[in-house]
Amino acid sequence: MEKRHTHIGKNGEVIVHSHSGHEHSHSTGGHSHGHVHTNTKAVLNRLSRAIGHLESIRRMVEDGRDCSEVLIQLSAVKSAINNTGKVILQDHIEHCIVDAVESGDHEALEELTKAIDRFIK
Repeated sequence: MEKRHTHIGKNGEVIVHSHSGHEHSHSTGGHSHGHVHTNTKAVLNRLSRAIGHLESIRRMVEDGRDCSEVLIQLSAVKSAINNTGKVILQDHIEHCIVDAVESGDHEALEELTKAIDRFIK
């Protein structure tokens, strides 16, 4: 049974590949594979905004701004990071876990479970 997948690369290039049977390969340690995540650019943009926000919070602390203001801004960054994690998780499920289930890749599912446990602590 051959499955064809189409992905959009980081540079906008369309990548079409197929899997047949159990030829789907995942490397161990770090879950590296050949899939392109469609939300990579959005994730990078979100991370850049969070980094910029953290830099501004650091300046607030250096300038002796009110602790309540700093805590409110830290809360906003925490929320942004959590939302970025949700985008990554959704992308991972849509592009990797579906393939892992189809190919019987239990290791990928176990790695996802561990990652979720760490993320929600």
